[in-house]
Amino acid sequence: MADLSHYRNIGIFAHVDAGKTTTTERILKLTGKIHKTGEVHDGAATTDFMEQEAERGITIQSAATTCFWKDHRMNIIDTPGHVDFTVEVYRSLKVLDGGVGVFCGSGGVEPQSETNWRYANESEVARLIFVNKLDRLGADFYRVVGQVKKVLGANPLVMTLPIGTEDEFVGVVDVLTQKAYVWDDTGLPENYEVTDIPADMVDDAAAYREELIETALEQDEDLMMEYLEEGTEPSMDEIKRCIREGTRKLDFFPTYCGSAFKNKGVQLVLDAVVDYLPSPTEVDAQPLTDEETGEPTGEVATVSTDEPFRALAFKIMDDRFGALTFIRIYSGVLNKGDTILNSFTGKTERIGRMVEMHADDRTELNTAQAGDIIAVVGMKNVQTGHTLCDPKNPCTLEPMIFPEPVISIAVSPKDKGSVEKMGIAIGKMVAEDPSFQVETDEDSGETILKGMGELHLDIKVDILKRTYGVELEVGQPQVAYRETITQPIEDSYTHKKQSGGSGQFGKIDYRIKPAEPGTGFKFESTVVGGNVPKEFWPAIEKGFAGMMDEGVLAGFPVLDVEIELFDGGYHAVDSSAVAFEIAAKGAFRQSIPKAGAQLLEPIMKVDVFTPDDNVGDVIGDLNRRRGMIKDQEAASTGVRIKADVPLSEMFGYIGHLRTITSGRGQFSMEFSHYMPCPANVAEEVIAKEKEKKAAK
Repeated sequence: MADLSHYRNIGIFAHVDAGKTTTTERILKLTGKIHKTGEVHDGAATTDFMEQEAERGITIQSAATTCFWKDHRMNIIDTPGHVDFTVEVYRSLKVLDGGVGVFCGSGGVEPQSETNWRYANESEVARLIFVNKLDRLGADFYRVVGQVKKVLGANPLVMTLPIGTEDEFVGVVDVLTQKAYVWDDTGLPENYEVTDIPADMVDDAAAYREELIETALEQDEDLMMEYLEEGTEPSMDEIKRCIREGTRKLDFFPTYCGSAFKNKGVQLVLDAVVDYLPSPTEVDAQPLTDEETGEPTGEVATVSTDEPFRALAFKIMDDRFGALTFIRIYSGVLNKGDTILNSFTGKTERIGRMVEMHADDRTELNTAQAGDIIAVVGMKNVQTGHTLCDPKNPCTLEPMIFPEPVISIAVSPKDKGSVEKMGIAIGKMVAEDPSFQVETDEDSGETILKGMGELHLDIKVDILKRTYGVELEVGQPQVAYRETITQPIEDSYTHKKQSGGSGQFGKIDYRIKPAEPGTGFKFESTVVGGNVPKEFWPAIEKGFAGMMDEGVLAGFPVLDVEIELFDGGYHAVDSSAVAFEIAAKGAFRQSIPKAGAQLLEPIMKVDVFTPDDNVGDVIGDLNRRRGMIKDQEAASTGVRIKADVPLSEMFGYIGHLRTITSGRGQFSMEFSHYMPCPANVAEEVIAKEKEKKAAK
């Protein structure tokens, strides 16, 4: 079996256009995995192999590849940067042991960097920082380091300093060894020489080195005391051990700089992956959870080949050879021909083909072990987040939680021949992407596609058209409104039906009140004295919960309602669970309109970059869109404006922003929270929904 201490499972993540895919491409070239470098802008990058990725120059789905550096095996996942595809980042970070956060030297810490950083914090993934694009106009390494501290609240440990800026950027100073790495003009990554530090940087480099050593030695009190009291500097191995320890504990993040596009500085990042990022055995083992409750059992999946087989399916991908299930093996060994259990479905599956992925190419495997990230071909009933395990030792790994879609469109096939094709294609796409959901409108028969943003749904429609040959009519984007209540109410409802034979009777007295935002639906019973027997409480809860899917104003799902059952009455013969469930449904319809029903709309966290000259116009436009300006800060080549804006006002915003800023403005947005709709907007939405229903 392979030596797990020589494994590195890492992800590369960043804001859109910070240079993740280019950095991955350079890593593959340096490690000898590819012989010709492909560029993103030419649509030739190895990990951007979808047609849509090559055309648009963006990464849409995460791609896995494996390479070797200094006798260490690296399983690398290149992730998308665009907010509409954050689910790819989230699920990749879930199964990785370390990561490289790439930041643009001129853009700095951008909104998607913040989201991805937050995901990485939640998954407790050790990270390196690579400040990229230092050859660009307005690039400033020291400003980006400051933003990492201020915006991310992280502690960057500066390991390299840039030599020269913008178009004069020629190399980096290694702070630890106090050597300069200078690349020549050939543009080849291997053409560099190690020299002394430029004279004008000697003092800076020494100051950063002292800071580096002091920060690193905080991991070892004995070494720190020797260093402070006796002035003896520890050996290089001891310093590296301390940096590795601090990186693993997330106390700090080793920070490197360079230009991936110009092939400068990537070798030092690869060395750092080997030196400082943890192997699979050094990270906290994945907790096992109770299948029924989802609560941790206290046991963990210890990373070892001697343990029973345990793996997590984190991605499904449909390709020309059938469904590929990407799995991260946490413990044990998997051989071709083994039978494994899917603990979610309770069904067993036989492993036919296993492959190691290199973007969309693959290498056949006969065996895989703890620490590996591989793909299995042709698994039937496995979905993202399912646990695969040894049938003799069933277990459940911590599942994944995915964001709810915020936007939907109605689609219908252009011809009858496409109806069946569309059903099969959409089934495959939903399995691949848990943030993409589909439902059928029962009244109109239309198919509703739901996703994370306009681009997300645009790409899905494009894939249906090109990959599956389904021509679609696409409707206008729809906003996922919600409903809630604003005031508490105490009420009573009696369901009574006696028309010969056994009757139905259920009386409930209850209080309904608004719950804390984000808490959903809560039910409790405080009935004493047996007026409503305990066995009927679940039926009452089920009745109320079932009605939360459709509110009274416009039929949108209801959020944040707390219901307390405090009294009632029952009949010894006529009362049943069904009678009480019907009573709860009637009670909901009766009381919600009295409790100040209110329409809620999704609010997006919007981040706009604009040149200085257009700041006033952009802010004015956001205000007209009912936006709340939160912050504005000067960037090197313009201003970044942060605002909260209703999603309904943001459709087609990019075209408008480009017009205002002569094509130089950019923006990104992600879902933030739900807020009450202003009365005039609510009236309009409710009227439209009623019209729709009347038309049907």
